[in-house]
Formats: sequence, structure tokens, C-alpha cells
Amino acid sequence: MTKRLIDIIGATVGLVIFSPILLTVAALIKRESPGPVFYKGVRAGKKRKPFKMFKFRSMVVNADKLGGPSTRGGDPRLTKIGAFIRRYKIDELPQLINVLKGDMSLVGPRPEVPHYAELYKGHEEKVYDVRPGMTDYASLWDIHEEEVLAKAKTSDEAEEIYLKEVRPTKVKLQLQYVHEKGLITDLKIIGKTIKKILFH
Repeated sequence: MTKRLIDIIGATVGLVIFSPILLTVAALIKRESPGPVFYKGVRAGKKRKPFKMFKFRSMVVNADKLGGPSTRGGDPRLTKIGAFIRRYKIDELPQLINVLKGDMSLVGPRPEVPHYAELYKGHEEKVYDVRPGMTDYASLWDIHEEEVLAKAKTSDEAEEIYLKEVRPTKVKLQLQYVHEKGLITDLKIIGKTIKKILFH
């Protein structure tokens, strides 16, 4: 069975199983904050081809214009329901749509905003030889990124901390996936991701 076929089956089954959660979260977002249910941010896909990645909107409308791409703990742009769904990764579920469309895979390096994607140089560019995914080794890395960035007082400081304290290890783990990619690796990562979410 090919990776693409597994992605299609997995995304379809996921959307069916999680449909009650998807509908409930959508209603809660609309009730708390005016604006769209989904946030469609531009990300760099395979070969750095840009695509729009679906996420449940967890911030106020036009949040990207009010601060940088990094989100720190206690970020004032977060809504109440947004903080909750980000904590339990529920905001990521709409990316199953991206998997069906072929923009992403269930497992692969997490897609970056174009600004950060351009920082990948030399051997780091191998990350863009594969489709980005919903989860990978970097996603399993227990760093609590938003808490690390919480010590920043401004969005510029948050970005500086991200580049110095988060990005180096994140890229290393993304490259590890690229080197080890395969069905067994994907199943292992999916299992660990489910376990991490359930016992967060």
C-alpha cells in the first residue's frame, strides 16, 4: 500500500470519526469570536511550493498583522476556545483536508511559513524533498514551545528565541524523519502522537 493511499484512507476515516468534534469546535469558535472558523495560513510544501494550510482559528481576526508568526504562552491574540484547542492540538484536525487534497501527508516534517522555509540551506533543504505532514519527530519533541516563547515580551523577541532555542533541534528532528521515512516509521510516529495527545 502506497503512502498516498494510506493518507487518503486515514484522512477520510479521521474526518468521519472526528466530525462531532469538528462541528462542536466550529460552533464554539463562531460563538466566541466573529470571523471565519478556519485560519488558512500560507505554508511551504514539497519543493517549497506554497499552499494554504487549514487550522481552526484560535486567535482574533487578523492576528498575523498584530504580531509575528511565533505564538507564545499567554499571547493576547488567543481566544479562550483557541487556547484550549491549541493545548490539545484540536486546532490541527482540519489539516486532514490538506491531506486529502495532497498538500500534506499524515506524517512528515511540519510545514513552515515561507519566511522560515527560506532559512533552510544546504543539507537542511532535504526536508523539502517530501510532503509536509500533520506530525513527525519534531511534533513529538516535548519542548512546550509556547511556554519557551512565553518569556519573550514582544513578538520580535519571541521570534529570536524561536530561532535560537527551537529551530535547531526542530530541523534536526525533521531531517531524522526524512532519513528514516517509511511505513513502519510512519505507524510508529502516528501511535506516539495519539498517545501524547491522550495523555497530555
